[in-house]
Amino acid sequence: VQLVESGGGLVQAGGSLRLSCAASPIGFSYNSMGWYRQAPGKQRELVATITSGGGSNYADSVRGRFTISRDGAKTVVSLQMNSLKPEDTAVYYCHAQGVSRMNYWGQGTQVTVSS
Repeated sequence: VQLVESGGGLVQAGGSLRLSCAASPIGFSYNSMGWYRQAPGKQRELVATITSGGGSNYADSVRGRFTISRDGAKTVVSLQMNSLKPEDTAVYYCHAQGVSRMNYWGQGTQVTVSS
């Protein structure tokens, strides 16, 4: 299983960014897909996840600002990030848990929010 991330970059506070994660092979079955992030000197933390059934979960710090979604084939998961804050600066990692409960990670993409 391979997770390929795109998006990220540098944005001013209050701006928006969109991250996408494509899972392969096509037809990959999973329990959940989502995003985690890790800021310098901090532990990796959950940002948002979406289950195979479509249920979503958000960290309190991003709820109402970030939205997780997926495409019709359910193998591309996106994270729309609005009203970004400097504290959202981190490396964002795509994550998937397969039906075997094995965990998969993307390579990470940098998000930097300037004040």
